[in-house]
Amino acid sequence: MSSEEIKADYDGPWKEALSIYFEQFLLFFFPNLHREIDWSQPYRSLDKELMELGRKSKRGTKFPDKLFEVKLRAGDPLWILIHVEVQSQYDRDFTDRIYRYNYRALDRYNRWVVSLGVLGDNNPSWRPCEILYTLDGYEFKFKFPIAKLLDYESRWQELESDDNPFALMVRAHLKTLATTGKMAERKQWKWTLIRSLFERGYNREEVVNLFRFIDRMMTLPTSLEQELKTEIIRYREEREMPFMSQIEEMAKEEGIEQGREEGRQQGREEGRQQGTLQTRREDVLEILQIRFAEVPAEVVASVNQIEDIDLLKQLHRQAIAIPSVAQFQQLLNPETES
Repeated sequence: MSSEEIKADYDGPWKEALSIYFEQFLLFFFPNLHREIDWSQPYRSLDKELMELGRKSKRGTKFPDKLFEVKLRAGDPLWILIHVEVQSQYDRDFTDRIYRYNYRALDRYNRWVVSLGVLGDNNPSWRPCEILYTLDGYEFKFKFPIAKLLDYESRWQELESDDNPFALMVRAHLKTLATTGKMAERKQWKWTLIRSLFERGYNREEVVNLFRFIDRMMTLPTSLEQELKTEIIRYREEREMPFMSQIEEMAKEEGIEQGREEGRQQGREEGRQQGTLQTRREDVLEILQIRFAEVPAEVVASVNQIEDIDLLKQLHRQAIAIPSVAQFQQLLNPETES
């Protein structure tokens, strides 16, 4: 596959990061709004309901990125919705789309909706943030705050010293954008960012999550990806870092051999398959632990018994959005439904 054929995956990592680190997202990009929210009260992701806001149009079916319900520290009303759109390329209909989702959510939930935009495109002058229409005394104005990722290029040292997960997300996004068609350079930046995970003192869950975001966003040709995974394994071996075991499994999932011995291909294939299964199981359980703190032992046991990779992928997506661990347990054991 040529460099030109490699397409970066911006949307997936951003949406997953928003699901897991919503509070940190607001703290990083919109600190004033963050201060207005009562974080002692759990916020609620409306991912399932979110899909109903999509509508068929001439441009196809579109869905907003994320919608959350939060409680404010003061004011009337206390509960509002926060709608987030991450846009990685120019879209002339962006402001119209933001407005449509805003009023649809307001109409559906009868709550004020605060819309936020994150612009990850490569045009410094494109900053859509309002709609204004006037006619014979009639005036309509809709304005929303935005964060332009290109603005952070001049704040690189600040990003490097910030432990907020979105400081790393911005760095990964900017370097992915800057290395379009420059895969060797992207590989070097990808390794630099991954290595910083192990040098910044993140806990295990943060390392695994942030590694996954970087790995998915900064896509590489297979040959360079293999070189990078080999470097990761060598780095771990040299520093005897046992907490990197799951990342090694991610490396094996991409087809990298941990050992250097030749032959015994069947044994390596079996080991890779088992490593992939274990990685998927751990991904599911880690999302549940991050979201709900306590995961029942029977849920852990059930997940660890699953041998179907496609099922584990599906459960991983459901673990990100499901409202409670009890409902997730019901997915694992539907026969117990009353």
